[in-house]
Order: sequence, then C-alpha cells, then structure tokens
Amino acid sequence: MNALHPSLSRRRVLAGTGALIVSFSLGRLAVAAPAQRGPGQPPPLPGSLRSTPMLDSWIRIDTDGITVVTGKVELGQGIKTALIQVAAEELVVEPASLTLMTADTATTPNEQVTSGSQSMQESATAIRHAAAQARELLINAAASRFGLPADRLKAQDGAIVSDDGRRMGYGELVSDNLLHVAAQPQSKLTEPDKLQVIGKPLARVDIPGKLTGAVAYVQDLRLPGMAHARVVRPPSYGAKLRSLDPGRVEAMPGVVKVIRDGSFVAVVAEREYEAVRAMDALARAAVWDVPQALPPPDTIYDWIRQTQSEDHVIFEQGARVADARMLEAVFHRPYQMHASIGPSCAIGRLEGGSMTVWTHSQGVYPLRKALADMLQLPEERVRCIHMEGSGCYGHNGADDVAADAALIARVLPGRAVRVHWMRDQEHAWEPFGPAMVTQVRAALDQSGTVVDWQYEVWSNAHSTRPTSAGGLMPAWHLATPATPPRPEPIPQPTGGGDRNAIPLYKFANGRVVHHFLPEMPLRVSALRGLGAYMNVFSIESFMDELAKTAGADPVEFRLRHLEDARGRDVIQLAADRFGWRSGERPRNRGHGFAFARYKNLAAYTAIAVEIEVEHETGRVRPIRFVAANDSGQIVNPDGIRNQIQGGIVQSTSWTLHEQVGFDTERITSRDWSTYQILRFPDLPDSVDVHLIDRPGQPFLGTGEAAQGPTAAALANAIADATGARLRELPFTRQRVKTAIGV
Repeated sequence: MNALHPSLSRRRVLAGTGALIVSFSLGRLAVAAPAQRGPGQPPPLPGSLRSTPMLDSWIRIDTDGITVVTGKVELGQGIKTALIQVAAEELVVEPASLTLMTADTATTPNEQVTSGSQSMQESATAIRHAAAQARELLINAAASRFGLPADRLKAQDGAIVSDDGRRMGYGELVSDNLLHVAAQPQSKLTEPDKLQVIGKPLARVDIPGKLTGAVAYVQDLRLPGMAHARVVRPPSYGAKLRSLDPGRVEAMPGVVKVIRDGSFVAVVAEREYEAVRAMDALARAAVWDVPQALPPPDTIYDWIRQTQSEDHVIFEQGARVADARMLEAVFHRPYQMHASIGPSCAIGRLEGGSMTVWTHSQGVYPLRKALADMLQLPEERVRCIHMEGSGCYGHNGADDVAADAALIARVLPGRAVRVHWMRDQEHAWEPFGPAMVTQVRAALDQSGTVVDWQYEVWSNAHSTRPTSAGGLMPAWHLATPATPPRPEPIPQPTGGGDRNAIPLYKFANGRVVHHFLPEMPLRVSALRGLGAYMNVFSIESFMDELAKTAGADPVEFRLRHLEDARGRDVIQLAADRFGWRSGERPRNRGHGFAFARYKNLAAYTAIAVEIEVEHETGRVRPIRFVAANDSGQIVNPDGIRNQIQGGIVQSTSWTLHEQVGFDTERITSRDWSTYQILRFPDLPDSVDVHLIDRPGQPFLGTGEAAQGPTAAALANAIADATGARLRELPFTRQRVKTAIGV
C-alpha cells in the first residue's frame, strides 16, 4: 500500500488550482468478474477494445505526429490529461507531443456514453493496451529494417533506437497500414516499477484555454455566418399551445424567422440579443393551456411509497431473525438538479442533406441515433461533434438543446444556428435526479453484531438518456409528437435507483428490495452517482445509529462488519489522518464518518468530517473533511484528489441546500434564489485527500465515489454535535432548527 496525502485548502479551492482526471462511461465494468471461457478460448480484449478492436482506432501515427483517439468526452474532470498520460507511457514519448481527439461520430470509436465513472476502466485501458501493442509493432518493424533482433531495440522519444546507435522515427515505420491490425488480448505493458508518466501529477491540458479566454466551451463557439435562436418553452409539463400571433415579432429588428411546429416555438435572429428580445416578445404572444398534472409537493414521498411499483429482490441471504429486536428508519431525498452554471447550448447546420451538431452531450453516438430518428434521416447523415460545456455530471439539457438546434437548422439549410437556453429554461426543463425513499430495518445480537438487515428503496428511473426521438424533450412538442419510451431500471451489478443498495458489509442475514417506479411525475434522469448518493447516505447513517445502540465507536463498528481488505485500508487511513477518536467535543462541534465502494465495483472512499452547528440559525458549517481513496493504479494523483474534492463540495451542496421546488402545475425553482446551492463563504476550511496507490491493479472509477459518503458523514456529524438525527435531505437551516428543538 502506497499512501499519498497532500491537502486542499480553502485558498486553493478559491484559486481553482488542481486537476481532475477520472471520468464516466456507460458499459460493462472492466473490474467485473470475468466471464467463464471454454478450453482454448482466448481471454476477452481489455476495456473498449472489446467493441473496437483495431489498433488504429485508438493510436494513429504519421509523419506529422501521434494522435490518441477516444470515444469519451471531457466534462471538466480532466480525462484528456489522463488518457494522454497512459498513451505517452506506453509509447515512450513526452505527453506534450501527443494530440488527443475526443468523441466525434465521424472519426472516433463508439464508446456510447461518458458516465458511471468508467472512462479509465474502459477507454484508458483500451488506449494503454493499444499503445503498448503499437510500440511492439514499431520495434518489430524497425528490427526488420535494421536486420537486428527485436531485443536489441527500444522505444525512445518517438523513435526506435538500436544498441548500435541507429534510430528511426515512428512516422517512418508506419507504412503499409502497420497499425491497422486487430488488438491482442495480452499486451506487454510497462512494469509498475518502470513507470515514468503514469502515477505522476501532470497539469491539465484543458485548463490554459479556459484561463485565457480561448474557445473552451461550445458556448464560446462562433461559426461563419452563424445565426442565433431562442426557443419559447411551454410553461409546464403537458402544456399545449392554444394560439400564437407572431406578426409583431417577425417585424422586429434582426429577426430572420419565427418557427412553429405544434407547440414547438422558436425565433431566429442575426444577433444573440436580438434573439433574446424576440423570444420575450414571442412568449407574450403565446397562449397556453396548462394542466394541473403534478402531485402536491408535500405529498411526494407518500406518492412514491403508494404508487404502483415493479419489485425486484436484488439480494437475499440467510433467513429473517424472528425473535430479534429490530431497529428501523426511513430516509427521504428530494428531486435535485444538475444546476449547471452555464445553461445548455448547441449549434446545428444542415448542409447537403446532412446535419452536423456541435454538442456537449455526454453520449454523442446515442444522440446521433435519436436525432436521426427525430429528423427522419439515416444515421450516416447525422454527425455529432463533442465540445465541452460549462458544467454537468449526468443527463442535463445538453441532448435537448442539440435537438433544438437540429430542428431549427433544418428550416435554414446552409446556415449554422446557435441555440442557448436561458437560466429559467435550464432549471425548469432539465431532467432531475429522482426523489427517493429508503427504509432500513436491522437487528443486533448481544455482542453488538448485526444479525439481520432488511433494506428497501423506492425510486423512478435514473437514466432516460435519448436513444430515439422520444428521449428528446423538444420532440414531445412537435405537431407530430414523439412519445417518450417506457423507462426501465438499470440492472445490477451497477444498478440505478438500487445502485449501492446492497451493503458491502457482511451480515449473516439480509434482503434488499428495489421498488422501481415507471411512472414519473417530474422529468428525471442521471445525476452524478445515480441512486448511490441516497443509498450510501441511508446505509451509512443507519450504521452510525446501530453503532450508537451497540455502544460502539462508529469506525470500529464498521471494521467489525467489513471483510474487504481494501475497504478496511481506506477506513483506517481516513480515521488515522483525521485523528478520529470518540469522546467529548467542543460545544456545537461534531465529527462524522462514512464509507462506501462505489457500485461495490469501483473506487473505495472513506470520509471523516468536522462540522459546527449554529443552534440559533440552524446553519451547518463544514470545517474540515479528510478522505481516503483507493482507485486502483493511479494515473494522475492530482486528478483523483480533485475528483474527490469536487465530489465532496458538490455533495455538500446537495446535502445542505438543494431541492427542486414545484406546485401542481409547474416547476417553481427557476433561478438561483429559488434553487439554493453552496456559496463560496460556506466552503470547508480544508479538504484533505489521502490516496492508496495499487500499482499493477486495474483502474477504478473515481468520479462519483465521494457523493454518498459525504452526505452520510455530514448527517452523522450533525447527530454527533446535536443529538438529533436528520433523515430527510437537504439539511436546511429550518430542518436543523426543528430537529434540535429551536
């Protein structure tokens, strides 16, 4: 075990230093148990080589240099930097000499969606193996040219060098489609003790442009002759356009066209401000029929428990302990937003019968399929090019605004059209993280050991990402509307609403039930961590309650029930670095602890927190977080630290502040005053992250590992400080005051 543990201060958070590397993707986990093979069958290809096995799909070399190709996208998590590092290591070149190409449906491998903390497991694994095999092919090609055995040559700085001093650059060796060959299951990877780039901090390659005002985001992109468009959204779900009088708007300065297709209404103008003014005027000219289609907000948790569900027993072991005394608790999570700081944006252009869309969607290939369905074009006539967007982990409005841009651009062939949502549109129409209810019952024996564990979770779908026109919100409003597909649960072992619902702890008897709710009163989809945030919060909060009942220290209680050695390591490291101890605290101060392995398959994370509770106001102020993380082999330690740091800050915002507001007609939290997020003065004083490196072990996804443990650690710290147990998120000031009787 190799522990690395620099810290992040409040000053460094405000300064924006550091790097993020670990990313997200949809697909089978690389660390899942391997499928059984028959005699003589080769092992499966590593990572995304399974679906795209040709080496030159990932590594392209010519006389101009080396290009590394990925089907994943940069979301601000620093994946570009990490992928460059793994390729540079195996190709034995300086990272700065490589060019990285990210997802583009015309030029890159189809790696589906960047989500689920799997880009390192899938794309980085594929790139590393492809680069290692490319290196060996180059050595063999040079051996043939030099007339020497391969063991007398080595790769060095973009060339193959012989022991007698001869040298030939990679670009000179790649004739005759040298790299256009299928990948092999085994690669000659660089040994852990010889690594020069992997495991070392490397400055983020995407940061300079963002700091200097370059075109860093799709929001920044401007194409020649581009027009600007705005969409007039219905005031609520299910609203229908009764009438529209566009005459005055069409005469406004700069207006190019007013578009109406059913209840889809948009205006195109030469300049952006002209489009915004025209949108406002067009909205005033529209008359809508608005139904009362939503349940009363104060009944939502009853609605969740009472509506018809599809019930899945996802874990069952042993038998119920009939004569044991059961402890019980129920936990609630509201709808929560992605709340991207930059509203969604896209650019569309129809040219020669083909549609090109520049988009910050996390899944350009599924989006292409959905757009083709909506536009009734063959998929090969639709191209989606990824550009970064200013903020999102999950399914926000990026795919929908791409649909807006495509629908509008098809009316103006030959001209690029930029669509940028307004703040209220983003808040009202993005898919939210679902509201959830969990119930847990457990029994302790005389020794304070859990002998029975019964857990239930109620939740809507946690992914409604588009794969057809019905997954695109603008297509619902067309004169010939698309119908949203029926939502489906994500199966275990990754899960959706039941992600992390199966505890990693060892209990003699247990049962876990997922109550999947196909009906969705509010629009929902993937939000960072999916159901893991709620399930880890519930499980780890209840573990503290059980520890208190057993008269045990919370950390010792967890270790007593945990057999996973790597999990025990991160718990002990976090506790040691925090200086964990039971006993008296200063007035209004509390310590909390929590642990999880994300999806029970990815990174291990343990978090301890110290907080202060202001009894008079109910304010919870985080003072310091200490986290320990095991993400397998580390590529960029700064990146992993920053993913954990960022996850802690975002989860703190969810846990203390964030909740979607709605009434029986519409979403009411449409701006930053009605949807509260964490502000800079409320940041913790420090966030220390300590890493355990596992050289030679698989990469484990880190991007969502901190969400659940942060929420539970905060809940446990509040209970420690006040004696009050909060089980309904978020822990607003009023809820804290009510709980402590102020």
